[in-house]
Amino acid sequence: MTLAPSLDLNLDFDAENPVEVRRAIREGRFTGFTNHVARRFVQGNLVAVPESHADAFELYCRSNPQALPLLGRSEPGSRAIPALAADLDIARDTGGYMVFRDGELVDTPRDASPMWRDDLVAFVLGCSFSFESILQSHGVHLRHLAEGNVSAMYQTNHMTTPVGPFAGQLVVSMRALSPTDAIKATLLSARYPQFHGAPVSLGLPQDLGIADLADSYGGHGLTELRPNELPVFWACGATGQNAVRNAKLPLCITHYKAHMVVTDVPLPKD
Repeated sequence: MTLAPSLDLNLDFDAENPVEVRRAIREGRFTGFTNHVARRFVQGNLVAVPESHADAFELYCRSNPQALPLLGRSEPGSRAIPALAADLDIARDTGGYMVFRDGELVDTPRDASPMWRDDLVAFVLGCSFSFESILQSHGVHLRHLAEGNVSAMYQTNHMTTPVGPFAGQLVVSMRALSPTDAIKATLLSARYPQFHGAPVSLGLPQDLGIADLADSYGGHGLTELRPNELPVFWACGATGQNAVRNAKLPLCITHYKAHMVVTDVPLPKD
């Protein structure tokens, strides 16, 4: 089943309550992008790998902390990470998954529990969705949110630090900002390394090997700039998908684009 980007407009639950958001996702009542819900709480990328590769993947994350800031790790076979949420079922609560076998994408289910194995170790990694609320609270205008969209992602020509079988190109997310907001967003996001920290590039896509902003990673997101906007690029947790695909693991499960792990961890206060 291929998941289509969507934005639910008529919700029958409290969209600011992460417990209710996860329940609605689990029951199939919410299938939209998670950047529009639980916006006062931390969200994260999901990567689940076999236990035999888990320590190497953790070291890969720690060797590339701007792209892959580690928020939580499960026990082998467990679908819970109690430090992130008491009732979290990591195999059902993101609303969309990508299943890779030997490096090839083979399925995009909404429920990953049928293929979850007793040896899988789940990692939750920091996501830029978490700092968008912080930016907005300081007056930074995020046009993609106002338009019901998500930030675009791009594969760059910058290589990550390899560890064992894990290696690959850095993926970045882009937000179209006014010059004033770009400076403000740079200073604000630098305070939060757990959500990727400061941008890796401001206004210079060519320095990242990005030839065409219309050609986004995954084919979605706000990609068109207005005359008064600059493209601002942050390291992105989708970098982990590149790495596990390149590692050609027998099984790997990640979240589907823009459908993140919603936690009960509140965003840090200024």
